[in-house]
Amino acid sequence: MEQILVKPSWLKIRPPTETYPKVREIIRSHSLHTVCQESHCPNMSECWSGGTATFMVMGDTCTRGCKFCAVKTGNPMKKLDHDEPKKLAQAIKELGLFEYIVITSVDRDDLEDQGSGHFAECIKEVKNAHPGIIVEVLIPDFRGRIDLLKKIVEAKPDVIAHNIETVESLQRKVRDVRANYAQSLSVLENVKKLNPKIYTKSSIMLGLGEKKEEVIKAMQDLRAINTDIITFGQYLRPSSWHLPVIEYVPPEKFKYYEQSAKSTGFLYCAAGPFVRSSYRAGELFMKGRIESERVIGSGE
Repeated sequence: MEQILVKPSWLKIRPPTETYPKVREIIRSHSLHTVCQESHCPNMSECWSGGTATFMVMGDTCTRGCKFCAVKTGNPMKKLDHDEPKKLAQAIKELGLFEYIVITSVDRDDLEDQGSGHFAECIKEVKNAHPGIIVEVLIPDFRGRIDLLKKIVEAKPDVIAHNIETVESLQRKVRDVRANYAQSLSVLENVKKLNPKIYTKSSIMLGLGEKKEEVIKAMQDLRAINTDIITFGQYLRPSSWHLPVIEYVPPEKFKYYEQSAKSTGFLYCAAGPFVRSSYRAGELFMKGRIESERVIGSGE
């Protein structure tokens, strides 16, 4: 019989505030999706109450079936909302998110280009509609195809994130069979090869049975390909159909990994039970750094 761990006292989610319904209504009115809703993110109340959200493009159905993820899996039948880029830009305007926005997507293995062209159009539309906005994207692996990754890079987002999700030994247990550790590292490495100026980012879930030395090794592998930012969060089981939590990682262990990441050479690390790859913890850091670079680049 499977043992169910009791959630510790530090895993407490903040209740929503009055801004929450406004964000929900704007997203609903434009028929958009957010990773906040679809992945059952524990930070949804905090982020939506702060007037922000991480948008998920290309629908709410993923062609992959990772064993940790709450996003619906299935066959989207090649459907795409071609008005989505404009809807996205309009929703950002209505939410007043003119400084920093995060866009992610489902995997779309049903499409010839894995949805890379549509994703790139979303980036371009947002940047054209809101000059000066900082765009961070969390992308799929696009089956490792550099020609598809190039479309995203050429749309010129400021930060490209792609998650290795867990340590190397747990990849087959945790992720869809079409995803793997080496392929994810190659995505991040190829971003830097295509445009070294774009910041790269990855995330690791803790509490799935990983060993400390494996986490350190994953950090070293990411830094070896010049990944700039890393985040660590607690894996929380979305349902009984998903992988069980092996460990609720204590705050002091997150602190250890944060310090290890800094000593390994990452520009920034966010680590904590509720930290997710699109979490706002690194937003102020990246905003300050990118804006400084823009000023230097403009010669001011």
